[in-house]
Amino acid sequence: MATQKEAVEFLLAKLRQPKRFSARAMFGEYALYADGKVVALVCDNLLYVKILPVSEELEPLCEKGDPYPGARPHYIVEEAQLSTLQTLPKILCAIAKSLPEKKKRTVRNRLPKRAPQ
Repeated sequence: MATQKEAVEFLLAKLRQPKRFSARAMFGEYALYADGKVVALVCDNLLYVKILPVSEELEPLCEKGDPYPGARPHYIVEEAQLSTLQTLPKILCAIAKSLPEKKKRTVRNRLPKRAPQ
């Protein structure tokens, strides 16, 4: 079942920091970005948060599951937890901070073809 756009809008409203968080549609599901880095996925209307040392606070609170077949396990944050888990924005920002910076693409300058001698 594909994630409904309303579920993503609800999630972004709960995070209350529109400049730091955004979502992007991907194959019927969504990627959740914090400070421009993917920190979670929204699949089947559930929030799947990356499991990293900075997100271990979610360990006793959330179940683990795969957002799609073949994916690494993630913490599953259910809709009811979005209202009670006050530290979620802080955790998501910490995940973003712990991830490596995007690699900058280098533009290759092509050398002009040499004239035959």
